[in-house]
Amino acid sequence: MPFSGMRVLALESRRGVEMAELIRRQGGEPFVAPAMREVPIEEHADVFRFADRLFAGEFEMMILLTGVGTRQLNRLLAARYGETALADALRKLVVVARGPKPVAALREMGVTPAAVAPEPNTWRELVKVIPGSKERRIAVQEYGRSNAELLDALRARGAEVTAVRVYKYGLPEDAEPLREAARRLASGEFQVALFTTAVQIGNLAQVARDQGVEDAALAALRKCLVGSIGPSTTEALEEFDVHPTFEPSHPKMGILVKEAAERAHG
Repeated sequence: MPFSGMRVLALESRRGVEMAELIRRQGGEPFVAPAMREVPIEEHADVFRFADRLFAGEFEMMILLTGVGTRQLNRLLAARYGETALADALRKLVVVARGPKPVAALREMGVTPAAVAPEPNTWRELVKVIPGSKERRIAVQEYGRSNAELLDALRARGAEVTAVRVYKYGLPEDAEPLREAARRLASGEFQVALFTTAVQIGNLAQVARDQGVEDAALAALRKCLVGSIGPSTTEALEEFDVHPTFEPSHPKMGILVKEAAERAHG
């Protein structure tokens, strides 16, 4: 069944024209706002400053909050320092994971965490699995937005905390369509939202935050039919408490649009 005139938000950048046409073919009214651009590796100065400190032995513990963020950090450091640079450094630290997704990412790197936060995998469970820890120099891998409660709880224990924000992509050079998307989303104009990569939600939230409409935009997004291309994108959405309605049967853009249209009237 087609969208029947529903307003569909999509954040595709490289294939935006194709995405809009796919939505129209399914009877939807597309609004496609490119959400990101590839960032040259030289622009990741903060991450590389962290890496220099990591390799110099300045940290005793590292907390990994997400699988997608762990993988992005690994890829970024591998490009400059070598394929196993992050894994080799982590094996010298106490590594703590917030649930199964960062554990899976660590397993791919051959690293076993010393502690894993149990369900529901919030910062509270995370703090509880490291009681009495003697490690005071702690790095925290973040993704999406900062977890102030976790950082404050660690500092209250006397820790020196360094937050590591990991992004592989930046905002588009012309971010006005994305800003407009955030405003229209906050106004409740969309019934469907389609995400094709993990970075899109973080950048959408950022421009919404800059305009003072983040809470309204995310609240409206939670009422939409939300399609996520796959697990990494779903994980990123869940960081913002947005739980996708579905993932397509195959991680292809055309199938994502088609299956969203089929679900739109459910």
